[in-house]
Amino acid sequence: MKKVQLITDGACLGNPGPGGWAALLRHEARTREIFGCEPLTTNNRMELTAAIQGLRAIKESCEVEVVTDSEYVKNGITQWIHAWKRNQWKRSDKKPVLNVDLWRELDEAVARHKTTWVWTKGHASHPDNNRADELANLAAREQRSGDRVVNS
Repeated sequence: MKKVQLITDGACLGNPGPGGWAALLRHEARTREIFGCEPLTTNNRMELTAAIQGLRAIKESCEVEVVTDSEYVKNGITQWIHAWKRNQWKRSDKKPVLNVDLWRELDEAVARHKTTWVWTKGHASHPDNNRADELANLAAREQRSGDRVVNS
């Protein structure tokens, strides 16, 4: 099984406001950068979208290490989602789970792979997280999407 590292980030100019997401995919010496935008969204939705789009970009089942600076995404997919699903997508206070559409998409995307989730402090010394942040903010500011392949 191939091993892929996926580094994700989301950004929002205002919350809600124009948002961007980015994902870096690393396999061996190859890096692929993908990013996109939404005209009116929230930061949490962009963080989720980055993980979803990154996992969808991997065409075959792989071992994927997902690196995120979002505790919301990491805790949601590794801990909270099990109770949400048991409780028909309701939180412990019986209110509906926010962003349920994206949580369902992420759950489906994760099911295709063997994933491990790693949290990193945002805006710190993780170069790939900093690059993902740069691309997500670029997408939010310029409302653009893209895909680049870089051979490292």
